[in-house]
Amino acid sequence: MSHISEYPPTEQHWPSGKPTSSRNLCADRETERRYTEAGWWGTETLSDIVARHATSSSPASSLQDDSSLLALQDTYPKISATGAAFIEEDRYWDWQGYHLLAGRLAEFFADLDFERTERILVFLPDSGLLHAVYLAAERAGLIVVGVGRRAGKAELSHLIGRCEAVAFVELYEEEHRNGYLFESLRSEHPHLRHHIQIADVVNKNAEIRAPLVTELLVSIDGQPCENLQTYLSPDTNPDTDFEFPNRLGPSELFLLNSTSGTTGLPKCVMQTQNRWFYFHQLAETYGALTPEDRFCVAVPAPFGFGLWTTHFTPTILGIPTILMRRFSPELLLRLIERERATVLCAVTTQFIMMLNSPNLAQHDLTSLRVLFTGGEAIPPQRAQEFEQQTGAVLLNFYGSNETGVLTGTRIDDPQQVRLTTAGRPVPEMNVRLLHPETATVLKRWDFAEGNSKQDAWQDISQDISQGVPACKGPAMTLGYYDDDTANAELFTEDGWMLMGDIVRFKDDCLQVVGRASDFIIRGGKNISAPAVEAEVMTHPAVRLAAAVAAPDEVFGERVAVYVELREGASLDLEDLNEHLKSRGVSKEWFPEYLVVIDTIPRSSGAKMAKGELREDIISRLES
Repeated sequence: MSHISEYPPTEQHWPSGKPTSSRNLCADRETERRYTEAGWWGTETLSDIVARHATSSSPASSLQDDSSLLALQDTYPKISATGAAFIEEDRYWDWQGYHLLAGRLAEFFADLDFERTERILVFLPDSGLLHAVYLAAERAGLIVVGVGRRAGKAELSHLIGRCEAVAFVELYEEEHRNGYLFESLRSEHPHLRHHIQIADVVNKNAEIRAPLVTELLVSIDGQPCENLQTYLSPDTNPDTDFEFPNRLGPSELFLLNSTSGTTGLPKCVMQTQNRWFYFHQLAETYGALTPEDRFCVAVPAPFGFGLWTTHFTPTILGIPTILMRRFSPELLLRLIERERATVLCAVTTQFIMMLNSPNLAQHDLTSLRVLFTGGEAIPPQRAQEFEQQTGAVLLNFYGSNETGVLTGTRIDDPQQVRLTTAGRPVPEMNVRLLHPETATVLKRWDFAEGNSKQDAWQDISQDISQGVPACKGPAMTLGYYDDDTANAELFTEDGWMLMGDIVRFKDDCLQVVGRASDFIIRGGKNISAPAVEAEVMTHPAVRLAAAVAAPDEVFGERVAVYVELREGASLDLEDLNEHLKSRGVSKEWFPEYLVVIDTIPRSSGAKMAKGELREDIISRLES
């Protein structure tokens, strides 16, 4: 039984603003009813599940054969019995601490002047602390604005303004106590009321490699709040009856995260918990996951891949998640070996960096049995090399932050299918293939929308073999927050959600042919080429810029920029990136190749001929 009070009835729309589909607080009632009856969605929240783990000894299997963590039982016997929830290089959270410290933090949030469904931007590294803040926000009825730690000030400011965030949450660190970043952001957004700084404190008396987090330090608006410090002692009662009357429900908006668009700064994707509870069911089945697994996650938590692999699936299973506050392939190798991880979650760039590490042969990675990857094209040769080096099976889901999943590969699929395709359609996601220009349906698998069950694709047009994929099902997001224009591009008029790729199907398995949208995918991160161009053209020497993808063995793609310069001007790559840095541009956007040319080629329609530029950068790199 949960020790969290029931969540209140949901308001359908935001407290202010025109009530359109892009301002909905939750899925519509009929959709929620159908998906719940089908077993794809549920009525529990993540808080319910964490509370259950905190009062049960069942997750303790995660500590078996781990003497250094079992050593905590001498100091914290009741705490250690619940098992590890999050493990970092130098600390760990158990389920009881996760539940209680998130509860204390939620009480702190509830004592401030927040209204239900107000937004708080969380700017924390990937850690147990980040997830405790996410859980606390859910309990307090607040919506998290999730953002990666590499975001620059310009992106932070954009998200705060777009989501009307009222609080900025960051690490409690010496260099941040003066609040210079917060004050700069608040000068642009007066509605930003609170600066909240938080740190997790470990039990320093325990002489083990990963001491337990037992305390949180909290500062509000630059003032340390000693009376609000939370401490977890050996006598703490895990049955604490937290009462949070404003907490969010599983079909309500609980998190907004950023995603790159084809123009301008990021849009905000509206996340519900139930879409990830459904995604978990697929991951558990496709990867044959069990309560004996141990997840190691290298992808950032605020985005779709990171949400299901850190915040949801391991928690639902009651198993540990191994995290890194800052990614490095060497640290990842050490943690996999030290913690005997069985499931690795990493984008293609990250597992290639592992393979390229000179320290690879020094580490025993034989505990791995599954690698979930994606976010960018998977090179079959390097994927095969990873499987040979580790014995793990490489799996991937095809989808996006918006759609969730359309297809996937399974642990029992042949290697050829797993390494060269994105797998077969997920039946309940009702995948369709649309003509790229007319949007007419070419192929479809409508399973859950009232049509009879089909064992294969229904070919409507045999003449066209590739098109744009679309879906409608329980893994879909609510859409983009407060952006009807973007939603009109994301959805068809009858509610089907579109991908930005051109794909084909071979033997019912999806293969990506190219992208319909102008993105550069660097290390799994979607980078808007037009947005990079707009920033580059703020440099006084630049007259015109075109950003294209330069192929790269490690990152998949890197940012290459072609520029026409103003008369008499000069420019080099270092000067350009210093200029972008001064503007607060995110580091992922920084060009890694700069080509100065007299005239950027144009197509017959007067647009920049990016196809020619892509061919040119390939030629330059080859020579």
